[in-house]
Amino acid sequence: MPRTVTVGLDGSPESLAAAEWAAREAALRELPLHLVHAWDWQPYAEPVSDDETRRHWADRVLGDATERLGRHHPHLEITSEQVRDAPTTALPAAAAEAEPLVIGSRGLSGVVGYFVGSVALSVVGQVARPVVLVRSGARAEDEHQPNPEGRPSITTPYRDVVLGLDHEHPDDTLIEFAFEAAARRATALRVVHGWSLPPYFAYGLSADPALGSELAQQEKSAVDEALAPWLKKFPGVEVVEQTAIGNAGDHLVDAARDASLIVVGRHIRRTPLGARIGPVTHTVLHHAEAPVAVIPHE
Repeated sequence: MPRTVTVGLDGSPESLAAAEWAAREAALRELPLHLVHAWDWQPYAEPVSDDETRRHWADRVLGDATERLGRHHPHLEITSEQVRDAPTTALPAAAAEAEPLVIGSRGLSGVVGYFVGSVALSVVGQVARPVVLVRSGARAEDEHQPNPEGRPSITTPYRDVVLGLDHEHPDDTLIEFAFEAAARRATALRVVHGWSLPPYFAYGLSADPALGSELAQQEKSAVDEALAPWLKKFPGVEVVEQTAIGNAGDHLVDAARDASLIVVGRHIRRTPLGARIGPVTHTVLHHAEAPVAVIPHE
């Protein structure tokens, strides 16, 4: 089966926003768009119980979305699928052929919503493919810079793609996804790295500003080294480095305010309590305003 950009639909406004984003991404990638509706997803508008009603609801959700997306993207190949299963099972299965899997998000600014709840964390933690979370209310113009009059536009250049980078464990899959996303959008890649001063600074045992500058330069050099091969591979992508003291998740949330996409990683490892997403990615999922791509890697 060929790769597709795949989106989960439940009929809610946030899932429709995700479908619109997925359609734009499919057009950028020149891939088909695949819509998936899981029967055990509680529909946004009409709770139902029997199978026949569920099937009719799924037909309507998928049919309406296909018609709407087809009007907006007449040259895009769109397919759809009903799955009689829970989203925590159906979406990870659909992700196997996804480039990427896209799902909507209600949660922002610490308000726990659909995509930062248990279903979302389960899906993000299970899949071995990239997953993009799109917030409710996201619009195409949000991904672009304002026009000269300061008004929203879809004809202006894209805002930056932002990559959260841990230079101690740089992963090719994560970095390549971010560079490719920036290249497709013909925009800059902003690389954000947060770091902490050694404990003895906190206790006032060293007030030498030269030492602080030296540590900052070491962090920057490590980021430069991690990015060096990718700058050669993507010479057309402008890279802006942001290496700063502080929590990386907080820096990424700040960067999301004027970004077209945030790219963060998730180490593929399991604990006795289940999949682990990591504190930085967890912070970004809860608070970032821009779409967030979570890239699993070893």
